Amino acid sequence: MDLRKLKKLIDLVQESGIGELEITEGEERVRISRTGANAPVMMAQAPMTMAAVPAAPGTPGAPAAAPETPPAPAGHTLKSPMVGTFYRSPSPGAPSFVEVGQVVAKGQTLCIIEAMKLLNEIESDAAGTVKAILVENGQPVEYGQPLFVIE
Repeated sequence: MDLRKLKKLIDLVQESGIGELEITEGEERVRISRTGANAPVMMAQAPMTMAAVPAAPGTPGAPAAAPETPPAPAGHTLKSPMVGTFYRSPSPGAPSFVEVGQVVAKGQTLCIIEAMKLLNEIESDAAGTVKAILVENGQPVEYGQPLFVIE
C-alpha cells in the first residue's frame, strides 16, 4: 500500500471522528486507530509466511490430529450482518430477546449489535426454534460470524 493511500486513510480517520479503521488489500493489512484526542496510530502487519519444520528424529511423519470441535447444531444459521458488539437484551437489566428452545417468527428481534454507538436490532430471517446461541453477551462479533442456529 503506498504512502498517499495511507495519508488519505489517516486524514479520513481524523476528519470523520471514527475510533478505528482496518483495511485489507490482498495480503497487506493496515489498522488505524485513534488513541488520543487527535492522534491516530497506524499499525501495519506484514503477510505471514509458513516455514516447514523438520520432524524430530524417531517420530512418524504423519501430522497430528487436529483437536475436535463440537459440531454445530443442524439448522439455519443466522450470521452477523456487521461488525460490532453483540447484546442479547435491549438494556443491561432487561430479559433477553430470545432463549434457547424458544420459537421465533420471521422478522422477530433476536439481538442487538452496537456499531459506532448505534444500536442495530437484528431480526430473524427464518421462523423456527432457537437451537443455539453461538455468541456471549457483550462479545465483539465480525461480519458473517454465526450468531444463532434456528431449526
